[in-house]
Amino acid sequence: MQCLIHGFIFSLFYGKEAMVIFGGKAFTREAIKAGESSGLKPAFRNAFEFCRQWMNGAHSFSIRTSGSTGTPKEISLTREQVLASVRATRRFFEIGKHSHLLCCLDTEKIAGKMMLLRALEWEGSVRVELPTANPLENSAHESFDFVAMVPLQVAACFEHPQTREALDRIGILIIGGAAVGPGLRQRIQELPGKVYQTYGMTETVSHVALANLKSSGPVEYRALPEVRLAVDGTNRLCIQSPMSGDDWLVTNDVVEMTSSRTFLWKGRADFVVNSGGVKLHPEEISQQIAPLVQELFPSSNFFLTGIPDAGLGEALVLILEAETDALRGEELLEAAKALLPKYWNPKAIRFVPRFCWTSTGKIDQFRTLASWEDE
Repeated sequence: MQCLIHGFIFSLFYGKEAMVIFGGKAFTREAIKAGESSGLKPAFRNAFEFCRQWMNGAHSFSIRTSGSTGTPKEISLTREQVLASVRATRRFFEIGKHSHLLCCLDTEKIAGKMMLLRALEWEGSVRVELPTANPLENSAHESFDFVAMVPLQVAACFEHPQTREALDRIGILIIGGAAVGPGLRQRIQELPGKVYQTYGMTETVSHVALANLKSSGPVEYRALPEVRLAVDGTNRLCIQSPMSGDDWLVTNDVVEMTSSRTFLWKGRADFVVNSGGVKLHPEEISQQIAPLVQELFPSSNFFLTGIPDAGLGEALVLILEAETDALRGEELLEAAKALLPKYWNPKAIRFVPRFCWTSTGKIDQFRTLASWEDE
């Protein structure tokens, strides 16, 4: 019902035909298919061309990974894989026709491209905006049935009265690209719509599992329809799905299976700090200390990593996006020591005034560490 209401309101402005609105300029599907791009702003040219290729039956697509945790690479995806992803998301959320979507992610990456294709395949309308910190600023008066954002964007929308109200008018909000911190998750409880954290990657054609952020307890991911899950001998998540191909895909993510279709994410298997012979998973420890960081350094981003150490080989350190505050930093380390199991506690805090980010809204740890080392 909510989708139909939003679709009706949208039709008052743009008519009954589903449209793709690039930066305020509306195009019909027929116009896009024919390549009629009169009035299109140059910044949206690649997104328009991607839609045109899709509507003319393109069978394969080359997409570049984000490179937030390694070297970016090109991934080739088939039309069948993409359609499987689009349909699985639709089934999971039971989305009907005439829905109104907002695409505010980088359309050069998989998350942005999938928002375009969901609108086209779901026979809905989509407003396409360039990625900004607050993606609802230009459309605060509108109501959206389905929106995808990164955590930074959601947090920014909460900070302004108009966009805060606009969040209330989103039927389904999915959040990906990075983990949602405890402070933001607490604010999400106020929203009337559905809010889910995504799990996926370019190789799985966007998300293959979703976690309800409005539920209590740990963030538990549930597989989309037709997605099969398993773990290998090292507890790495293995995925078989129509969107990732027929073969099993072995990921670098360490998980705890809570059922045959649900899991808790622990961290990346290839991101291990060997500190004095003890193997530490920084992402798992980050989840444990996130409430402490939120309490002492509200709204500050952080991550844990290893740095060379003469005695330990590697020392676990906390990299915090904040101005140097030695007193509160020491308080945080002491609180973490009391909370964490033996050997898990960070040995030091390094303050960085401003983190570097990828275009998909993830912390770029390599560039952030490089900027800190250069200072």
